[in-house]
Amino acid sequence: MISFPYAHSAADAKASDPPDSPNGSHGLAITELCKVSEYDVLGYGAWTFGAPLPLKKRLDIMPDGYVMPPSEERAKFLQFFTISDIHITDEEAPNQLIYLQQLDGPNSGHNSSIYSPVMMYTTQVLDAAIRTVNALNEESQFDFGISLGDTCNSTSYNELRWYVDVLDGQYITPSSGDHAGADDVDHQKPFQAQGLDLSIPWYQTMGNHDHFYIGSFPVDADPSLGIRDSYIADTVWNAANILQPDLAAFPVLFDMQNLTDLPSYYMGVIDGTTPYGDIIYKGDTTDPEFAGGAPAVAADPDRRSLLRTEWIQEFFNTSSYPVGHGFNLVDPAQPDGFTCYSFLPKANIPLKVIVLDNTQSENDGSNDIHGHGYLDAARWAWLQDELAAGQAANQLMIIACHVPIAVSAIGSELEWWQSEAGIDPEYQNAATLPELVETLQNSTNLLMVIAGHRHMNIVKAFVSPDPDKPEMGFWQVETSSLRDFPQQLRTFEIYLNSDYTVSIKTINVDPIMEKGSPAATSRKYAIAAQQILQNDITVNCPNIAMVSGVIPVVSMDPTRPQGTPTEEEPFTDPSIQFVDLSEDGVPFNASYNALLFKQLSPEMVTALQAQFQQ
Repeated sequence: MISFPYAHSAADAKASDPPDSPNGSHGLAITELCKVSEYDVLGYGAWTFGAPLPLKKRLDIMPDGYVMPPSEERAKFLQFFTISDIHITDEEAPNQLIYLQQLDGPNSGHNSSIYSPVMMYTTQVLDAAIRTVNALNEESQFDFGISLGDTCNSTSYNELRWYVDVLDGQYITPSSGDHAGADDVDHQKPFQAQGLDLSIPWYQTMGNHDHFYIGSFPVDADPSLGIRDSYIADTVWNAANILQPDLAAFPVLFDMQNLTDLPSYYMGVIDGTTPYGDIIYKGDTTDPEFAGGAPAVAADPDRRSLLRTEWIQEFFNTSSYPVGHGFNLVDPAQPDGFTCYSFLPKANIPLKVIVLDNTQSENDGSNDIHGHGYLDAARWAWLQDELAAGQAANQLMIIACHVPIAVSAIGSELEWWQSEAGIDPEYQNAATLPELVETLQNSTNLLMVIAGHRHMNIVKAFVSPDPDKPEMGFWQVETSSLRDFPQQLRTFEIYLNSDYTVSIKTINVDPIMEKGSPAATSRKYAIAAQQILQNDITVNCPNIAMVSGVIPVVSMDPTRPQGTPTEEEPFTDPSIQFVDLSEDGVPFNASYNALLFKQLSPEMVTALQAQFQQ
């Protein structure tokens, strides 16, 4: 495990009174995250290897009294890896929201998605992750890999091409515009990507950042806002503080129409000529510094925002396999832009992977942030058909999607989307969360849902609602982001056990980062950002019934009790667990390795016995 000093902020600490820095000096406030040149002298980002992370055996969804057989494994079904939330970022793009992270500490200070120094190194970290996968593949062959969404940070063509090209092993030029600093600044220098071993097929899931402006707003919903034009502009975009929530409208907290409100601010870009990624061209538009107008930047047509259909098409422009990376398997009868498909990784193993797009629609009419879970009518019908077909064919199933379910608080902008007033019925969520969970539980061959989105390593159990049918239970496993700490990928090994249960071994993997490399600098910055921002990436949200004691809300998790948290009953999820390694030299742990057991239905056991009984 990676270990570093971690001084937890007091619950009532003010942003202006941060915890001490790792070397005991006055620490940086969250709005001072950009003071990268001070990290070394204050001790931020320094780390060592600490105690190993144990593998936790989990029987949460097994029958009461279940005893594991002496010899667990009968057959190894599958081995694969996941990466997620890579957020390949063009830090020189003129239309970011960088400045809000400094301007508005209470609302945006913790938002590392709009600014963190790791944004300079996203291509290099992806390359390090792929090199690590290749090294692991030499020891034990992967059957496939799958990316769980958010390939790029803001729908840009160049961001997506860098992503695909790193996986393809191309020569990467990780800069844009006039390519400032490309000759001598490490985060700007071109490099040769290793590329994923061609023996490993890889598949793709769509994330919200892949088709919404900074993962939040539809690019073309209102052309008068100028979002599409801002991508290829030759001046820095100015916008209002769009991330100030309107609590009176809870849970619809934001409105993209406010982008043009006053006061407005130039949002800044990263200066590619500076080793620490200094932020330039930021501040109030009325500041005398900008008396001459909007700051000029070198425009770049490769920064253009991709339509959903264009994003899909880029996966066919590849030298790795399969061409299309799953989108070649989409039913042509589905609407344009449909990104759901399924595949059988191994012809001789009855296990199907269902790749589900559960991000919001560009056409739904909502002005709120588009980070919620959602299924339109076509996707919901398709999912039900895929699950029913898997049951009928006696296939085990895994659902791969971007947005995890039943783990995010109402109002977090990450939860399952509720109906909004004024939304066309065609674009309302076709499935409520209780309907979705009930359908998944009735699909007894479902082993697990794998997801990304929240940049966490949460493992959650969905226990059967019927104690006499434990096969209705399933797991959900989240993979953290390669952008933010802990910058990990996951591996999965699926076994048929000797008693015809299934076990799933899932391990967090730290990418191998050579000392002094750009990727190693990114790890240092990711650790520093966690030390400064102290974001809760092991969060276990209480299933509250009332927000602020006055606003009733739907249940964030229909499988758990809902109420008012107390010390005796916090209404948190007992299945969400992390190992405390503080006494073993690891003060902060946000990773989780597990051996997850799953009971199968009598029908599925009979089918597997016919195929695998010796």
